[in-house]
Amino acid sequence: MKASYRTGVLLTLVSLFFVLLAPDAMAGTGGTEFNNVWTLLTGWVEGLLGRIIAIVFVIVGLVAGVVRGSIMGFVLGVASGVGLFAAPTIITNIVTATL
Repeated sequence: MKASYRTGVLLTLVSLFFVLLAPDAMAGTGGTEFNNVWTLLTGWVEGLLGRIIAIVFVIVGLVAGVVRGSIMGFVLGVASGVGLFAAPTIITNIVTATL
């Protein structure tokens, strides 16, 4: 056996050993003191303020697209607006995901 092959096999076995010994992750089970902040920021982003910011993204993107003579500014503005509006839902789904 070559030394590099043995090293790779040994590294794989040690990695598997450490994975099996790892404790369960309990992410997202605490932090209730930040619920008010999360509710406030989510309300801003999904509410009227978020819609105004999304419209501003689209308008700025449209102006940038006209100045540059390219549609990409408008596309980036629309993508930013949609991303801003969907961000709280995406973050909630990522943080509360279970295996």
